[in-house]
Amino acid sequence: MNKTNIEAKLKGNMAFEMEINGHKVVTDATAENGGNGYGPSPKALLLAGLIGCSGIDIMLITGKMRLDIEDVKVDVEAETRDEDPKIYNYIKLIYKFKGKNLPYDKLERAVKLSMDKYCGVAAMLNKAVPINYEIQIIEE
Repeated sequence: MNKTNIEAKLKGNMAFEMEINGHKVVTDATAENGGNGYGPSPKALLLAGLIGCSGIDIMLITGKMRLDIEDVKVDVEAETRDEDPKIYNYIKLIYKFKGKNLPYDKLERAVKLSMDKYCGVAAMLNKAVPINYEIQIIEE
């Protein structure tokens, strides 16, 4: 069983600096919410974690499929409800794969495997909010 330990310290006002496996990450609120904007919001980092988790899975899976992926860009769209707690109403990931002769069905299988089976972040978030995705292929 793996454990995650994170140490966080208040860096002033609402900003927290965290040490995560030797990497420093700062979160903060925006100025309009009383913060100083020293780092992304915790909810934005949650979305970044989803992108990173699924992205790693997808690269591992497509590597085993021997797909010649030159680049991947992932955009996320998430709408927050107006009332507290301000949770996401939905999350949509848009995967943009660049390469020659990339088979859509294999890319779709890799994304589906990540989102439905391997990505722990998606599994946790999916219990609270619907997550959808779109796949785009950018040919040279």
